[in-house]
Amino acid sequence: MSIELQNIKNRFGIIGNFPALNRALEKSIQVAPTDISVLVVGESGVGKEFIPKIIHSESKRKHQPYIVVNCGAIPEGTIDSELFGHEKGAFTGATATRKGYFEVADGGTIFLDEVGELPLQTQVRLLRVLESGEFMKVGSSQIQKTNVRIVAATNVNMMKAIQDGRFREDLFYRLNTVQIDMPALRERKGDIHLLFRKFAIDFAEKYRMPELELEPGAVHYIENYTFPGNVRQLRNLVEQMTVVERERKVSVTKLTEYIPMDAHLPMVVNQPGGQKQTDFGNEREIIYKILFDMRSDINDLKSLTSELIKNRGTGDLSNQEKNLINRIYTPESTPQTASPNSLLYFENNSNNGQNIQNPTIISNADDTYEDFEDIEIEENKPESLSLQNNEKDLIVKALEKHNGRRNRAADELGISQRTLYRKIKQYNLEE
Repeated sequence: MSIELQNIKNRFGIIGNFPALNRALEKSIQVAPTDISVLVVGESGVGKEFIPKIIHSESKRKHQPYIVVNCGAIPEGTIDSELFGHEKGAFTGATATRKGYFEVADGGTIFLDEVGELPLQTQVRLLRVLESGEFMKVGSSQIQKTNVRIVAATNVNMMKAIQDGRFREDLFYRLNTVQIDMPALRERKGDIHLLFRKFAIDFAEKYRMPELELEPGAVHYIENYTFPGNVRQLRNLVEQMTVVERERKVSVTKLTEYIPMDAHLPMVVNQPGGQKQTDFGNEREIIYKILFDMRSDINDLKSLTSELIKNRGTGDLSNQEKNLINRIYTPESTPQTASPNSLLYFENNSNNGQNIQNPTIISNADDTYEDFEDIEIEENKPESLSLQNNEKDLIVKALEKHNGRRNRAADELGISQRTLYRKIKQYNLEE
């Protein structure tokens, strides 16, 4: 680390040795002597406000005004007046001529924080200042000149804002002559404990109390926390614990009272356009429930099909089989409303399908039954062998009944000819 960089850290109280942080500070020092515009990007709470201070202090403008403007905190109706000033009588309440920030900061630096929140009309005025150094007060037709260095910062996705029509592309490239990226605190794991100790010392001195100290387990815990609020959140955490806690040794258990374990889950912050994060937890649970229900239904269908094949020759169903059919198939599944391509077609002549007596398995145009036969039935091996034997016997009986005419045998069995040919080959019944 260079001596100049270390001096900057000491002067502004910046803690950390993360490479991306050092790179951001080095770029600030390098661009400071120039007058080019700088755009600082990063999540809320990472310390973007230090960059314009460093740039101003290291520039030839350091003895001139330095003004911070929070663009997101000024109402849209008054921001033009705040930035560029107004003439007396320009609008209701304008009882006197007022200087704007660009006139007051002439020769100095203006830091436009949350620049992505500027209204489009104000963006046009700002673009003119950047291009020519000219502006007009609200309600005036007189052009004024200013010599101001602009450093802007944002925590939104500027390219997304441009695509959505919320920010001018030409203004973005004017502001973004040099871009400085500030890393999130969760990327600086090695710096978290250093920052904690620094804040602990500061607040112990401020409130005249012994400083906090983390136990080894608490250090590991805090270094693996996501810190959606970044350095600002860590600072507030240390200040709160310094005032509230009596015990100066902080354990993992105590730390979880302030930052619970479930808060370690990844979080999406500072989404473009202020969009809220979507919670997928409930949707995931619903999807899992549907999948489990489908699996249960499929197992029931497998069991039902096995019983139907076993009882093919008798034409009778047990009460358990009838209950299973009635549970799986609603009255809407009866021939009056069932699709012609349905796998199971119920022959029922009473009570609108309430008492299903003679289910018949038929094939459809898509050979659904053939595909269904390939599903493995989750039964023990003896039952599986018995099923195959019964199936073979039924095929032999059907072929004998129709003197080897496979088309009629297939109709008798309720399966497609293609399936019957495959079963004949499977059981070596071609002789």
